[in-house]
Amino acid sequence: MSQSSGRSGERLQKVLANAGMGSRRQIEGWIVEGRVEVNGVVAELGQRIEPSDVIYVDGKRIAKRLLETPTREVIVYNKPEGELVTRKDPEGRRTVFDRMPKLKHGRWIPVGRLDLNSSGLLLLTTDGELANQLMHPSRQVEREYAVRVMGEVTEEQLKALTHGVELEDGPARFEEIVESGGEGINRWFHVVIMEGRQREVRRMWEAVGARVSRLKRVRYGSVFLESALKVGRWRYLGEGEINELLATMGHKAVKPAKSRASAPQRRRKERKVAKPAKSAEGGKGRKTGPGKRSGSDEKSPWKGRRSGPGRSR
Repeated sequence: MSQSSGRSGERLQKVLANAGMGSRRQIEGWIVEGRVEVNGVVAELGQRIEPSDVIYVDGKRIAKRLLETPTREVIVYNKPEGELVTRKDPEGRRTVFDRMPKLKHGRWIPVGRLDLNSSGLLLLTTDGELANQLMHPSRQVEREYAVRVMGEVTEEQLKALTHGVELEDGPARFEEIVESGGEGINRWFHVVIMEGRQREVRRMWEAVGARVSRLKRVRYGSVFLESALKVGRWRYLGEGEINELLATMGHKAVKPAKSRASAPQRRRKERKVAKPAKSAEGGKGRKTGPGKRSGSDEKSPWKGRRSGPGRSR
């Protein structure tokens, strides 16, 4: 097999990571375990591949279009309740990928997930390695949620949540909690976590005897859910926004890659493709917090500060 330089000389684990198959470390483990084949031969760690090579993972052929290096794009999407973050649902329910713009090469990879009954900010990218870095707990990238909790919440419960509670998959804690109003039996809080285990925010509140009645992600790293981005719509992040997102992981700014579309073209495409969605209750722009419309940033108490390594507390 050729060991030429350039795209054809990229290491196998990097190509598969860029395709969103997993992190480089995960894929290196698969290669060591003999789960990856190239042209019918068990792959070796550090092996370089040609564009013509055929790759299998666990006996399943990886489509060529997924292995081609796409232009790195990042989208911020305002997910409504009732949509799944999955590529295909056996029950035929709507998924976030139904609304994403079509790609000639690669695929959209979600940065973390939101469950069926959660809404708000979801990042998607064509760069699998970037997605894995943003999700990895070691990168210390903040996720902020607006949470509506039913019933009274005591100081003891809040203290437990910031000091740590025990879940079935290990201990968990909120970095910060700020109360943000509410009426009657419903109280709103803003919480920050550094990782994104399945239903982690809901399970943490349940661990202290509280019930979450509404959950909305309003920030991921340096990216806030602004009020202009209505429910069911998406937009591309600009070069500066991507570099700021990289900075939350301690990365330096990078030169912009060749863009698939100019800014005016992107705006036109967004209006054409990203149609507003009706909510699970059939309404558009219904209230999701105290005095706020769906799609707002919920007046995040941490807006404007830098998150991630090196930020001030």
